Amino acid sequence: MKFGIFDHLDNSAIPAHQFFSDRLTLIELYDRYEFHCYHIAEHHGTTLGMAPSPNVFLAAVAQRTKRLRFGPMVYALPLYHPLRLVQEICMLDQLSQGRLDVGFGRGSSPVEIAYFGVDPHETEAIFQRTLPAVLSAIESGVFIASDQQPPFQKIELKIPAFQRPGPPVWYGVHTPESAERAARRGWQTINLDTAEEARICTDAYLGACREVPPGKEPLLGLGRFIVVASSDHEAQALARRAYPHWHESFTHLARTLGSTAKHPRPATWEALEGQGKGIAGSPETVARLCADQLGTSRCNYLVGQFAFGDQNLDELTTSVRLFAEHVMPRLRGILPMSGAFGPTISSGSSGAPRQLLSD
Repeated sequence: MKFGIFDHLDNSAIPAHQFFSDRLTLIELYDRYEFHCYHIAEHHGTTLGMAPSPNVFLAAVAQRTKRLRFGPMVYALPLYHPLRLVQEICMLDQLSQGRLDVGFGRGSSPVEIAYFGVDPHETEAIFQRTLPAVLSAIESGVFIASDQQPPFQKIELKIPAFQRPGPPVWYGVHTPESAERAARRGWQTINLDTAEEARICTDAYLGACREVPPGKEPLLGLGRFIVVASSDHEAQALARRAYPHWHESFTHLARTLGSTAKHPRPATWEALEGQGKGIAGSPETVARLCADQLGTSRCNYLVGQFAFGDQNLDELTTSVRLFAEHVMPRLRGILPMSGAFGPTISSGSSGAPRQLLSD
């Protein structure tokens, strides 16, 4: 059982310089408490994402931490020139001495894609064309520019990746088909759906795993908003106060542009909690609720979104400290996937071929 962090870096309350300073202080705390990985989102033109250039922010993270792994969840691949992205990935991997994890996607917001002059209808084709070039270059140290002619077609990367054959790859899943594809490529996953829905994906992933060395079980993540305080009442009050601020950022672009699209996150904490996607309470309550969901989902990686809305640094520090000191020890003994991998069925990110996803 491992524990990670997901962060939108949403902010609507304090000056940007103070926001970045506070968030880096909090990330140092994640490092001190030995969380496994810090995953950040990429967004543009909205306070939902205060790291529109994830690599710039992650370079600071690399210098402020010693053990914590980190990476994007995910790079919006259609917004990058693949050569520049490969070189920045290799730089971050070297700066952190092999603590970078990566995730790639098409971009979840058509509006944000269009801001860059990219046709949202073209993102699938761009993704399919770009991803294999990026992964191949990371592994080989040579970027192949298919649209160029010799001698400009092969570009040697002077800064290779620190990890071989490359940083671990993460993928967001919410269907059995996407889980199976991730498993066949040895990619680790994060699921934001209900515990019951996540269980379907876990079973599909395990069923599709290829043979790799024992002891390399994949991390299958379950993402949850989490607030911990000294009492259930205090935690609930904090969550109910903070969450609407996050949701306002989450829906900012849709409201600004007059969209009537429905959003996958409800507007109130009570509704989110009712779906099992928000957990708030004392350490005892949070440990019990997390254990129930991990047991149901069979996920072995709990990814907490602790920082959201208008919570200040003191509130966040208390929540993370209580979770790390009182909840994590209770959950570490839980092994939801114990026995799921036999002697010839396990998984790891380095052994499976890095093929192109079809979705």
